Amino acid sequence: MSFQNLQLNSEMLRAVKRVGYSEPTPIQVRAIPHILEGRDIVGCAQTGSGKTAAFALPIVQMLKSARGKRRIRVLVLAPTRELAAQIDEEFGKFSRESALRHTAIFGGVGQQPQVKALQHGVDIVVATPGRLQDLMNQGYIRLDQLEYFILDEADRMLDMGFINDVKRIIKRLPKARQTMLFSATMPQTIQDLSRSILTDPVKVEANPQSTTVESIEQSIYFVEGGDKRALLKHILRDPASKRVLVFTRTKHRANNLAKQLSRARIPAEAIHGNKSQTARTRALARFKSGHTPVLVATDIAARGLDISDVTHVINFDLPNIAESYVHRIGRTARAGASGIAYSFCDVDERKYLREIEALIQKPIEVVSEHPYASAIAAPKRQNGVSKPRHNGASKPPHQNRRRRPRRNRQARPA
Repeated sequence: MSFQNLQLNSEMLRAVKRVGYSEPTPIQVRAIPHILEGRDIVGCAQTGSGKTAAFALPIVQMLKSARGKRRIRVLVLAPTRELAAQIDEEFGKFSRESALRHTAIFGGVGQQPQVKALQHGVDIVVATPGRLQDLMNQGYIRLDQLEYFILDEADRMLDMGFINDVKRIIKRLPKARQTMLFSATMPQTIQDLSRSILTDPVKVEANPQSTTVESIEQSIYFVEGGDKRALLKHILRDPASKRVLVFTRTKHRANNLAKQLSRARIPAEAIHGNKSQTARTRALARFKSGHTPVLVATDIAARGLDISDVTHVINFDLPNIAESYVHRIGRTARAGASGIAYSFCDVDERKYLREIEALIQKPIEVVSEHPYASAIAAPKRQNGVSKPRHNGASKPPHQNRRRRPRRNRQARPA
């Protein structure tokens, strides 16, 4: 299958070639013809599948054929500022030969430049729910003539607590519109939402839900919590670790880890929700350009961001939600490339590992020989996935692993 087979016109084919796409991804093959036919879409595809182009290409083609007064005709809702900016950038690439105007609306920055863009007239708005509602309530945005509505990363909207904001926005949209909902997973709440906002939708699924990209080499390191930092530095000093995304569970740990790596002469920056939008944009730009080879992030960076040539994803902390593991490691192996995902697991994270392996339905290969191997060895596995021993004890340590000194069990003097 090629882009020529997807009913795209000559201008869109030139845009595809200019951007550098050689052949469509499965989600693009399955979604684009239906969107061009005017059908509502439920799209389920794993991260990195190319779903932004799957809706942006046909929408730009359909918009270019219409004339009249400039108004907001397309609304894309995204869960994070970075994803909104990225989607807006994609629309810019595909609409370069047209007179279409587009803008991104999100919080964390002053609203005045966004208001000015809206006052000059735009065709496409990509927004996060909070800032969009603010500007709607101030009278800067009217959506009564909207033609296309896209809800992207719907499950992430749910995870971040935005689902009620999304419902309030949808109530203010015209009933006569084409709607597209894209999500990596389909929990019951998202299924219910899709039934309420879509009309006779076509379901397109590029990959089974919550499956990991096959080209990612996944490994687990059993390591005690206090040794994680040293192990990370050891891995990052490998010349193969050229562009590395490191995930932590908390914002505080992301900040501290980035500072400690920088002190060790490993350039690193942190990105998370407490950072200003300016700081987040700058950190991403430096990471994408290669100026900063290590980006330490919370899960805000795990979904939707298209960062090219990430060689490694390292889970410094295992996520406590199994699906987040899939989204995290999906930051590497983009657009058909291969990638490497390393995960650190201390004794308190074993339950998270069991849930992850159950979700992806295969065991993650254990790296048993490394300088900071835990004295608590890997758990036994049953049916290919981790399983704790019946009494909670661990297997004896590997003979080459570093042993911790035994505690003095003599009774202390009174």
